[in-house]
Amino acid sequence: MDKKIEEMFKLTDKIALITGASRGIGKAVARALAAQGAVSIVVSRKIQDLEIVKKEIIDAGGRADAMICNTGDIGQIEELMQGVEKRYGRLDILINNAAANPYFGEMMDAEEWAWDKTNDVNLKGPFFMIRSAARLMQKNGGGNIVNVSSVNGVQPSLFQGIYSITKAGLITMTRAWAIELAKHNIRVNALLPGLTDTKFASAITKNEDIKNLILPRIPMGRIAEPEEMAGAVLFLVSGASSYTTGSCITCDGGMLA
Repeated sequence: MDKKIEEMFKLTDKIALITGASRGIGKAVARALAAQGAVSIVVSRKIQDLEIVKKEIIDAGGRADAMICNTGDIGQIEELMQGVEKRYGRLDILINNAAANPYFGEMMDAEEWAWDKTNDVNLKGPFFMIRSAARLMQKNGGGNIVNVSSVNGVQPSLFQGIYSITKAGLITMTRAWAIELAKHNIRVNALLPGLTDTKFASAITKNEDIKNLILPRIPMGRIAEPEEMAGAVLFLVSGASSYTTGSCITCDGGMLA
């Protein structure tokens, strides 16, 4: 590979914060960014799970830190960013990966708690994470933000109506923030994963009837691994995408083609 091209993907000494990083896509992204030289700050609600991810990254030769935060709580978000600034002095990369899908069923039967919980984590959380992170990024000349949305934000899925609505909102949020933050040298993009083999998606991947309905709609004919999402995120936060903002990269095996 041409040295200049290779260096475009390097994240040497960048400070990256990844929410929902205790497993699945968040964990895979944290490992990938650390492998390119970033300090990966893994964030979730349980420190025990985060310490495992942190150790794995360090054992692989990377640098990592672990901080707890309920991303549906604005107060905790502010405390998190204050902690990042105190410890590192800046933030270069934010990956909004934390998500919730507590209700799996028809919207007609959904209760208010399901709507509130899904919106708190999938929309309110990313919005205020971006606002808080952007304030910190502005102090150091800019940064990169990636929101992990879903193909469901484009094509709603059966029994996941509320979740799909929030993911569509996250796509629009990405574009709105991209417009507003461009003048501050902060790029905002989104990743739209298809069906991925994570604990989060286990209601689908472990249900043979539902899985057999979905797989024929995926031209590549298989479920993705979390690591297959990391390359797209690396592109979006690196110098290789320096003129890209407000965009969505779809990684879905051709499902939306």
